[in-house]
Amino acid sequence: MLKCEVIEPKGLHDATVIWLHGLGASGHDFVPVVPHLGLPDKHGVRFVFPHAPEIPVTINGGMVMPAWYDILAMSIGREIDLVQIELSAAAVRELIQRELDAGIGSERIVLAGFSQGGAVVYHAALSYPKPLAGLMTMSTYFATAKEVNLSEANKALPIHIFHGTQDPMVQETMGHTANQVLQSMGYRPKYRSYPMQHEVCNEEIVDIGNSLKEWLKLA
Repeated sequence: MLKCEVIEPKGLHDATVIWLHGLGASGHDFVPVVPHLGLPDKHGVRFVFPHAPEIPVTINGGMVMPAWYDILAMSIGREIDLVQIELSAAAVRELIQRELDAGIGSERIVLAGFSQGGAVVYHAALSYPKPLAGLMTMSTYFATAKEVNLSEANKALPIHIFHGTQDPMVQETMGHTANQVLQSMGYRPKYRSYPMQHEVCNEEIVDIGNSLKEWLKLA
């Protein structure tokens, strides 16, 4: 089981957000965002921020760092280690199972991910065998669009895609491509861009909070 930073709700726990960080970061990265999401005081949402394992990353000269999978080349399509991305998706499924064991229904669980973490949650959510509440991807790309086995249970999964128009790391064309591929698969994603680079901004944080309020029916 992955080590995680966990933010417990003040109210009765009845929903969970599992949120993956990007390459070289940690589970601490998005913890400070939670108070700014605009959720009700007694919202009942547990936030789980897992830490990626430390592995050598080829594009960074083999340097060992927190990563969900190895990136082998910085081509448009991002040459990645499919075995590692599946292992990371399996680790996310373990975290989902922990929430199910705690009495949270799968339809009350949201997956979210930034950059590398977003690529993993695309794979984990779209292949998950039980219906989830929603999928949020930030500044990322659909790395396994050709390999993922789509789940019937999540064919109507709500998906929100957020991306920066000035992103030099994961260019916005990759976000648009993910949006188009998802539409071709029968999904109805919502896409929103912001005048920012490879980061998050206040307007995006508000939109993330609104997505959670919509999907989890938070008053």
